[in-house]
Amino acid sequence: MTEFKTLAQMRRSHRKFTSEEIDAEDVKLILRAALMSPTSKGQRAWEFVVVDDKLDLEKLSDAKAMGGQFLKDAPLAIVVLGDPMANDCWIEDGSIAAISMQYQAEELGLGSCWVQMRGRGLSDGTSADTVIRGILDIPENLSVLCVLAVGHKADERQPQNEDKLKWERVHLNKY
Repeated sequence: MTEFKTLAQMRRSHRKFTSEEIDAEDVKLILRAALMSPTSKGQRAWEFVVVDDKLDLEKLSDAKAMGGQFLKDAPLAIVVLGDPMANDCWIEDGSIAAISMQYQAEELGLGSCWVQMRGRGLSDGTSADTVIRGILDIPENLSVLCVLAVGHKADERQPQNEDKLKWERVHLNKY
């Protein structure tokens, strides 16, 4: 197992993936990380849709005007959902689950990238939420937070540079 301090330094967003499929056990471990992530009041009210169908991945890549096109080349996407009416912390809970999946993917040697969908959409005003709901038959009560692209890395990224950490943005006791 990788030490967390190393894992945090190594995890970078990857938008280029090989065509190699992800092992089913690795997918299960990634989802396990989400299902074990902490939630407000222990509600565990998130939902996840795992997508490996190439046609659906291509459609997801067009769910917003910019920034999601690389999804079509990912072997796997995980859509993170929450119910805003049932859980006022759905965004926070979904975010914690998403980053937990990203760290697990990194620990497995896989790349990932968060694709923001909440508050995004097409140039004609159609929300990404509406587009994704139509593609994946998502119930009306659920909202899309993000889509995680996951795959075997096709590019190399340098680890985070310790010398460039913005320690000046950390304040002790008072601002």
